[in-house]
Amino acid sequence: MSKIAAFFDIDGTLYRDSLLIEHFRKLIKYEIIDEKEWSDHLKATYMNWDKRQGNYDDYLYEISDQYLEAISGLSKSNMDFVSDQVIKLKADRVYKFTRSRINWHKSQGHTVIFISGSPDFLVSRMAKKYEVTDNIGSSYIVKDGLLTGEVIPMWDSNSKDKAIDSFVEKYDIDMLKSYAYGDTAGDLAMLRRVGHPVAINPSREFLRRIKEDSYLRSTAKIIIERKDVIYQVNPDVEHIEAGCK
Repeated sequence: MSKIAAFFDIDGTLYRDSLLIEHFRKLIKYEIIDEKEWSDHLKATYMNWDKRQGNYDDYLYEISDQYLEAISGLSKSNMDFVSDQVIKLKADRVYKFTRSRINWHKSQGHTVIFISGSPDFLVSRMAKKYEVTDNIGSSYIVKDGLLTGEVIPMWDSNSKDKAIDSFVEKYDIDMLKSYAYGDTAGDLAMLRRVGHPVAINPSREFLRRIKEDSYLRSTAKIIIERKDVIYQVNPDVEHIEAGCK
């Protein structure tokens, strides 16, 4: 008998920020990378986003490029130390809605899978903390104990789509009965493949893509969590976009 699965993005969907950005900050804090150089880079990139001089997806891609450059040549032992600190100090900083959905899916005996663009060494630690079935993240290549600066990404829609193919085969998943949760355009393919797609605090670009997609427009639930209030918004995307302007 085929199984029901629930696929969760992490950054912005479960975790209230980005695990990669939090790891970046901790690398600076513990002086594992040059504090002034990379702190200035991060501040400049964030200020451009904060002034809305670009969209959220582009902001994340730029940060990812800076992070990859910063960690090239670092030892895996240093990366593991900082990863443990991120999980210890920040892993509970999650959305209440998503945490409750993970618990609900587990109580139903569903196969719960994390699929994230964040580094696999962070994603695997989050998966262990929340006791989910399986996980996959962006793979940062290590050679002779050092980060090479090469990465196999998991932040784009095509990569997540291929990862889902492997999970479907591995766990014999019935996708029409399954669920997916995401917040950016990189989660588009993942949400399109399931019978129960959920967009959580979606980016403006993701809302636009939902509006243009006949399947998601008619089936996706849109959840907005702000402070201690959770809203379920009907997928009338034109109305939502009008309210965001």
